[in-house]
Amino acid sequence: MNRRSLLLGLAGAAVVAVTGGWIATRQSGTQTSFVTPAAAADAEILPDIPLGSADAPITIIEYASYTCPHCSHFHMDVFAPLKRDYIDTGKVKFIHREVYFDKFGLWAGAIAGCVGAPKYHAVSGMIYDTQKEWIGDGKEATIGANLRKIGLKAGLSKEQIDTCLNDQARMQAMVATYQKHATDDKIDATPTLIIDGEKYSNMSYADLKKILDAKL
Repeated sequence: MNRRSLLLGLAGAAVVAVTGGWIATRQSGTQTSFVTPAAAADAEILPDIPLGSADAPITIIEYASYTCPHCSHFHMDVFAPLKRDYIDTGKVKFIHREVYFDKFGLWAGAIAGCVGAPKYHAVSGMIYDTQKEWIGDGKEATIGANLRKIGLKAGLSKEQIDTCLNDQARMQAMVATYQKHATDDKIDATPTLIIDGEKYSNMSYADLKKILDAKL
């Protein structure tokens, strides 16, 4: 399966460069940073939100982007049976770590994080499941409106959504957290899995199942 390189942006919407600890979008020949190097460097590192038993014998960390088509396919084709067979049965502790190719992925992450830890994975899944729908025509206004609809569906008020999407300190922390983890784990594409400390490329559920069963 193909994966999305960290140096690629959202097709048809923005080309993204991740340089020097900040994210910039380049469109129509202009470049605009929305998280500066200094801000990201000084921001706090956010804690992971694990799913599954804390005592599970296997830990899987997934690096994924909300605007990555392969990540959406992974969520639907691999994560769903993984949750059913291994996470819900106490065999795997799962950690989802967000990767940001563009401001749209960052906005999606802001909505997912806005609901809090108890609902995070459910809303994250909703974003992956409806990726094509909320990206729509790829225009900023369309994506912003559609992500707000997801937030409302998740139980957030309009005021809560506005607060989360305008929380610059939180977004700086999100980027700083992504940068640190992706650098530490040498992540260069999505989706990437870290299974008990060992890095794996995107794979089918059948291949993942073989790895997990061998470990168990």
